[in-house]
Amino acid sequence: MAQRILFLFSDTGGGHRASTNAIIEALEEQCPGRFDAQMVDFLADYAPPPLSRSSQIYRGVSRTKLIWAGSYRASNGPRRSKALNQVTYPYLSRSVKRLLAENQADLIVSVHPLANGLIPRAMRRQPVPFVTVVTDMVTTHATWYSPAADLILVPTVEARNRGIRFGIDQAKLRVVGQPVATSFATLTTPKAQLRAELGWPADQVVVLLVGGGDGMGPLRRVTHALNEAAPPISLVVVAGRNESVRRDLEGLNWRIPHQVCGFTDQMARLMHAADIFVTKAGPGSISEAFICGLPIVMYACLPGQETGNVDYVLDGQAGRWTPQSKAVVEAITELATDATVRAEMSAASLALARPNAARDIARILAEQLDQTEAPAS
Repeated sequence: MAQRILFLFSDTGGGHRASTNAIIEALEEQCPGRFDAQMVDFLADYAPPPLSRSSQIYRGVSRTKLIWAGSYRASNGPRRSKALNQVTYPYLSRSVKRLLAENQADLIVSVHPLANGLIPRAMRRQPVPFVTVVTDMVTTHATWYSPAADLILVPTVEARNRGIRFGIDQAKLRVVGQPVATSFATLTTPKAQLRAELGWPADQVVVLLVGGGDGMGPLRRVTHALNEAAPPISLVVVAGRNESVRRDLEGLNWRIPHQVCGFTDQMARLMHAADIFVTKAGPGSISEAFICGLPIVMYACLPGQETGNVDYVLDGQAGRWTPQSKAVVEAITELATDATVRAEMSAASLALARPNAARDIARILAEQLDQTEAPAS
């Protein structure tokens, strides 16, 4: 009988679901048929209001940086996160216990910070291994780190060091990288062929501009600025699920070669075919760019959890931080016209890559179950 792994995530941003899908994909690739992986959006499916509407609340609050930064700072730190759990658990305990009763599992994996204080407390009478996969890159919030977790898998050394500062036993922390779809590491189609298949020019620098799955961030403003400046590039804009932005950009009076598309599941092909990547500083997008060896131009970040991502890219000399449209244009113009700088930044980006992160996580989860099954000596 297949062993059941319960993955707990929430659609507060696209990264938690994407990371979970990447791990499940790697599990099936490495151990076909061995595991029955179940994904549960524990807030949307089990929490009472208003937490059941967390994904909608997230979209609104994350657009207001002062509110987001203030809430991040106010709740961060071991004592503050513990106090937050103490306050919220009585409100959510019935929901959490129902979640566990309705989703029996051999292993529980949290891919969201809010699950880490709630689930272990409700599992005290259930000896099921509990593993956290941290999907923020550097400036990780204290709620990611529960002393009750059997294992905490983190993307960077910096995230591991924060866990140690937050009081986690070093033996429980492992640096594995950010889990992204295996297609980013396994795609071997030559760039020239990809460009021909995508209808992109072979003789121009192609800039790929994204705003995440929801098309968040100042995507419209950055696109308008690049079009107005008309650097020597071909621009590909991925507007995600934001149909308003997509329609606006399709109707723009374009001055440069371009392509505008909505949500796509072909990001690995697009990124391997591009020369420069322009994005908000989300951990998934940055990690994918590393694997593809792309210079990264970051135009926005969420204060707190993504602030460290910017420094990580800059310290690794893999990109530019450009929070104003003028700075985006200047960075793109420099990279498009200086092949040497572009090549150096590409090599630096590739040096930071952890292409096997999802596979390594899958292997560790399988090992965790093997240890659970092993008879006592």
